[in-house]
Amino acid sequence: MTASQPARTVWITAVLAPVILGLDLLTKTIAVAQLEDRPPVRLFGGLVNLVLVRNPGAAFSMATGYTWIISLIALAVVIVIIRISRKLRSVGWAIALGLILGGAVGNLADRIFRAPGVLQGHVVDMVSIVETDGSFFPVFNLADSAVVCGGILLVLLALLGRELDGTRAVKEAKTGE
Repeated sequence: MTASQPARTVWITAVLAPVILGLDLLTKTIAVAQLEDRPPVRLFGGLVNLVLVRNPGAAFSMATGYTWIISLIALAVVIVIIRISRKLRSVGWAIALGLILGGAVGNLADRIFRAPGVLQGHVVDMVSIVETDGSFFPVFNLADSAVVCGGILLVLLALLGRELDGTRAVKEAKTGE
């Protein structure tokens, strides 16, 4: 590790998260402007569909009556990631946390600023796979995709034994005592 490694990993997270947030806000703005009061747009023979859905719940429309709790949990996740990111030395972890941070803030912004009100706002979703009503796979947005991809990367890093500090976890061999 070089002395500049921690600064580099902080910058990766600090740049990636706002990029994800900006792209998420842009795609949501376009979706609301172009898909409101319009039938779904079928792409690739219906494999992918663009349809405007306002989701009051968490992932997969769960916990629809607890939007304010979901908002507080998302805020806690954002705070934890910001605190952890200052100590990162792993590029993989920096990318994963940047994806999760950007996606979490994107959906949190919807919950804070969209109707019906602060900490109760509905998240704008617009991508549906196979079925336009989300019955095959839940309707999602770019923020959701970033959170899922970041989460998958975190799991892979953990399975590979990659630590936050960039080192690789060493398994201790059992002795035959």
